[in-house]
Amino acid sequence: MLNGYGATRRAFAGAAILLATSAAQAQEYPVKAIRFIAPNLPAGPTDILARLLGQKLAEAFGQPVVIENRAGAGGNIGTEIASKMPPDGYTLVTGNNATFGANPSLYKKLPFDPIKDFAPIVLVATQPNILVVHPALPVKNVKELIALAKARPGQLNYANSGTGANAHLAAELFKSMTGTSIEAIAYKSAAPALIDLMAGQTHMMFATSLSVMQHIQSGKLRALGVTTAKRVAALKDLPTIAEAGVPGFEATTWHGVLTNAGTPVAIINKLNAEINRALQMADVREKLAGLGAEVIGGTPKEFADHIAREIPKWAKVVKAANVHIE
Repeated sequence: MLNGYGATRRAFAGAAILLATSAAQAQEYPVKAIRFIAPNLPAGPTDILARLLGQKLAEAFGQPVVIENRAGAGGNIGTEIASKMPPDGYTLVTGNNATFGANPSLYKKLPFDPIKDFAPIVLVATQPNILVVHPALPVKNVKELIALAKARPGQLNYANSGTGANAHLAAELFKSMTGTSIEAIAYKSAAPALIDLMAGQTHMMFATSLSVMQHIQSGKLRALGVTTAKRVAALKDLPTIAEAGVPGFEATTWHGVLTNAGTPVAIINKLNAEINRALQMADVREKLAGLGAEVIGGTPKEFADHIAREIPKWAKVVKAANVHIE
């Protein structure tokens, strides 16, 4: 009995030492520059977000935050580099619905484990996609589109802005949830896809709000719904696809910040607090709103739970669509 008591005391003592050490590390952190990897090209949403938050962290911590763009393989190259760094909070990486959502299923050999190799810090923001159709298509809402697609199986098509891209998978999710047969027309990027859609060469497309807002306002495209779970402030009169006829539908572009698994919890919490504080600043919110993004924030656990839901969700879509990237 005494031995058991002694073991329990030692266990509590060990835990107390770890907590004290973690707290001390967080109090001192950071004592040098922080590396912030954006695994995409400069000037895109991921890069803009990293630079915006990096500036705020540098101001808060009094240490440089160096932004490093490592693009390629759908974000996998930069994310792999981040995964191999020490678990000390001095390497941050932006993650999104590709690298921490669809890519684990899209790529046959992913060079990192999105769950085991990383510690989520905070879900920063979401960006809505919009389901748009050519005005000549005789539908005014999502229910009418579904009815038309079922009446003409295989005769409607959608513009696919890139294999495995969020817009592509959103369309496949739509098909699977509505039981419709809609053909994909593949493009290398969103720009030529939109040009052909507006020319009437294709029928419909899921596209980012930034890329289609002006065309919706000019009447060149008709918007049927947003892909977010809730209506977005900038498009408050446009229903979500879920409320317009496909309950449970959600296919947003999201952005978050992560660091390496094993980083002391106190450091993760310190980063979480500072990023959440930055997300409440007027200039940050204005910049994100300009990207068509909605600020989220929250706890590390909430972000971890979000990722845990995203991976199996998109795995089903990828499997059903039989889409893979070498």
